[in-house]
Amino acid sequence: MHDPVPRLPSLLEAVLSVGTDLELRATLQHIVDAAAELTEARYAALDMTDPGRDGLTGIRTAERPEQPERPEPPEPPESPESPELVVPIHVDDEVFGDLRLAGKRDGPFTDEDEQLVRVLATQAGIAIGNARLYETARQRERWIEGAAAVTTALLSGENAADALMTVAERARRLAEASAGVILQPTEDGGMEIVTASTLDDPGDIVGVVIEPGSPLLEQLLGGEAVFIDDSATDPRMTTRVRHRFGPSMMLPLQAGGRLLGTLALPRRRGGRPYTAVERLLATQFASQAALALVHAEAQHSRERLAVYEDRDRIARDLHDLVVQRLFATGMMLESTQRTSAGKDDTNKDVHAMLGRAVDELQSTVQEVRSAIFALQQPPADAPTTYRGKVLREAAGAGAVLGFQPSTRFIGAVENRLAEPVAGRLLTALRRALTAASRRAGVSRVEITVDVTAPLPDGRPGVRLTVFDDGDAGNGRAEGGGAEGGGAEGGAGTTVTWQSPL
Repeated sequence: MHDPVPRLPSLLEAVLSVGTDLELRATLQHIVDAAAELTEARYAALDMTDPGRDGLTGIRTAERPEQPERPEPPEPPESPESPELVVPIHVDDEVFGDLRLAGKRDGPFTDEDEQLVRVLATQAGIAIGNARLYETARQRERWIEGAAAVTTALLSGENAADALMTVAERARRLAEASAGVILQPTEDGGMEIVTASTLDDPGDIVGVVIEPGSPLLEQLLGGEAVFIDDSATDPRMTTRVRHRFGPSMMLPLQAGGRLLGTLALPRRRGGRPYTAVERLLATQFASQAALALVHAEAQHSRERLAVYEDRDRIARDLHDLVVQRLFATGMMLESTQRTSAGKDDTNKDVHAMLGRAVDELQSTVQEVRSAIFALQQPPADAPTTYRGKVLREAAGAGAVLGFQPSTRFIGAVENRLAEPVAGRLLTALRRALTAASRRAGVSRVEITVDVTAPLPDGRPGVRLTVFDDGDAGNGRAEGGGAEGGGAEGGAGTTVTWQSPL
């Protein structure tokens, strides 16, 4: 029987070594290596009772210098000459696992070996508990920082698509997942992947749909968290991309009783399972991200409302000040024009100049009114009124032309112009603007929509006129409509389009 006192320094060294690292895997490796060194065992292993709790598999000794290759674990001993020493490790009154030793070089394990290993196991339990606390704190810190970063990014003014990608990307990194996926409900009662952050090309993932009727779908639409051990084999998974994934978390993005969607975090097939701590932290992250999404949406709405109110104020000021003054000036000019009417050449010239000034003022009034209407359109929204649609086409052409076409509306456009005439007129407008953009020397484009212009047979109609001052020889005027139309040459090109109302 060996005297344990000579091995006391080795025991103290082993006890100290198991607490030198706060990282759990490194701590477990220190324990296994120290046990093997202390007992001179050729083989040592730590078999954990619940490997999934910490996301680890069994820990084995590194290759021993005396061994050219690591031996396989021996079979249960057949005789007293080849015993195996097994000592449990307790952490917080629970059995963490068994420290298993075999292959002592100079004979069977002794009682002293067992005593030394039990002392080491006691210290190991304390070290494992500390490592667990440290790992949990570090994970919690990462997830909290991630949630704060997502909130900051979302409140900085990202649009909806970028906001969802921010959530998916950050969650994927925090969870060490293969993909970060966001699903949202569809109109027919299913759920569709609308955003995906992956290490590979996400193109074949976006657009994948979970069809209505799936038991999994009922849980997701009900705002429940779903944890899956293996996506490829779980019968609840029915999507065409399930075969490439293993463990997965599907977490509701829900705030204030409103379900925004589901955050899915699948790992590759064969990947380590999610621990209970990871599941808890990811669930909390999803709740905070959903709240940030709602706040970002509300902030964006407030900003849009502020812009709309500011535009409305500007529009009122333009109407109350500028338009009224222009009207007053035009009336004075018309009065002067009537007074200056005469037969001598001087009065005729003055009369003509005043007439042109009145026409210019009327045209300016129409353009200011168009600008007022554009200001009153909700920002960043597709226009729903016909005037708004015409202004949008003009703005699009302006980006190509390098200047903004002037737009004039005559008559009650919104009341008198309806589908399908409005759709055909917009098509004619697009063609005319495209033709104008292709002509050389264009510096001015004028668009006029007149719903007071009768057709040649006297029926009420609408007339679209698009004039540009470009070189007519470098382009072809296009026109036509339900009642015909045409183009008039001269200085520039005029395209007309007519249709009955």
